[in-house]
Amino acid sequence: MPRKIVYRNLPLLLLKARESFLSHFRPILAHYGVTEQQWRVMRLLSEQDELEPWQICEACQILSPSLAGVLSRMEDVGLVERRRVPEDQRRVLVRLTPHSQEMVDELAPLIEAQYHHLEATVGKDMLNQLYAMLDRVLQSESLPVEHVALPVTALSEGAQKGSGRKRAGAARDDQE
Repeated sequence: MPRKIVYRNLPLLLLKARESFLSHFRPILAHYGVTEQQWRVMRLLSEQDELEPWQICEACQILSPSLAGVLSRMEDVGLVERRRVPEDQRRVLVRLTPHSQEMVDELAPLIEAQYHHLEATVGKDMLNQLYAMLDRVLQSESLPVEHVALPVTALSEGAQKGSGRKRAGAARDDQE
């Protein structure tokens, strides 16, 4: 049967590459009882000091409902603290606790050493090329890429009926 889509599934390849790279860092995080999402937040806050939750969502690529739970659990175990902005009580700032800053200080050399091992295996040039290509891809988000015209068919109309919500699984399908 001939392939219907000629292009390789780039989003899936990117997910597989992410998993491949993360597999080298997960043992370090697990040793300290930190999840990947928690580490993303901790690393960001160690570099940015205090941020609002929406800024953390954007920088760490964590959806807002998920981040609410992540921050609550992190607060429960003493990794972050939240405080209201005095000038605007509706706004909240999140920062690391001294305990989690100590943890970042202890984890950082291990993470750095793992990057060195990774670099030694795949090569410094390849890693730098990968960084450069990913930076270019991320910068291209702002380029005006044309979108295909979506046909109205029985299948697409069926997907749009109901309460106006996307059908189950549509968010995953968007990754194609």
